[in-house]
Amino acid sequence: MLTNELTGPRRPLLAVWRDYYTLTKPRVVQLLVFTAVVGMFLATPGFVPWDALIFGSLGIGLAAASGAVVNHVLDQRIDEKMTRTRDRPLPTGRVDERDAYIFAMILGVIGLGVLVLLVNPLTAVLTFASLIGYAVIYTVFLKRSTPQNIVIGGAAGAAPPLLGWAAVTNEVSGYALLLFLIIFTWTPPHFWALAIARKDDYEQAGVPMLPVTHGIEMTKSFVLGYTVLLVLVSVLPYLTGMSGMLYVLGAILLGGGFLYYAIRLKLGEHDDVAMKTFGYSITYLIALFSFLLVDHYIPAIWPE
Repeated sequence: MLTNELTGPRRPLLAVWRDYYTLTKPRVVQLLVFTAVVGMFLATPGFVPWDALIFGSLGIGLAAASGAVVNHVLDQRIDEKMTRTRDRPLPTGRVDERDAYIFAMILGVIGLGVLVLLVNPLTAVLTFASLIGYAVIYTVFLKRSTPQNIVIGGAAGAAPPLLGWAAVTNEVSGYALLLFLIIFTWTPPHFWALAIARKDDYEQAGVPMLPVTHGIEMTKSFVLGYTVLLVLVSVLPYLTGMSGMLYVLGAILLGGGFLYYAIRLKLGEHDDVAMKTFGYSITYLIALFSFLLVDHYIPAIWPE
């Protein structure tokens, strides 16, 4: 441990960088970039141009990381009151608020700059809109004012495949909007499962999540209802000719798994089902988009 006579003990550089890395919510950003990359590949019958793939992924990822850091800054008072978040870098004082804002600004400027200069302005504009939607509209207003916060604010998190598509084609198509719709529908049951498990935390922090305002049982019903809707929406790529039989079989299988957990959650069999549902929802989205990608490039085994 380094020591400075004026400022006191100095933390190891690796620990400092680890805290800044944590502020970017790396697991969330990785999932966003993954769906954006799938959107890129689905936008073209051949291989994605290398510049769109590399610079598009970089720009979208840096912008998403910037939004995550801003979210940490704006939510630090809430995070202080919640068991699962009170050890984050800002509530503990390991990272200063001003430094976090500067870090977010650097990430955002570089990310959007890469998109404007090396991809296309449309992708930059859409990415900036999603950043504002998450970091400002959702975090500042929706999260603190309505139990439907995650439904309305879910549009920002559903944007990455749309951004990836635009990075390749410089346009927004119906198929790109379909990918957006899948994630938009997936977000409520995904997040509400977590909110059920962390209800006491949200209640203590004064955040009007659905389980806090309308109770756990009603939230379980919403999770089940949205999961049914998600299964139906996930079939649309096949029905519209965007994907083939391999994808739709995968979508039905994965949707059946999601329904299994949603029904178990509704029946209230075990206390840990909410977190299992939350965990499966992440696996579901990754696997669903993987099926989209594989189906897009591997010739169908079954006749259409």
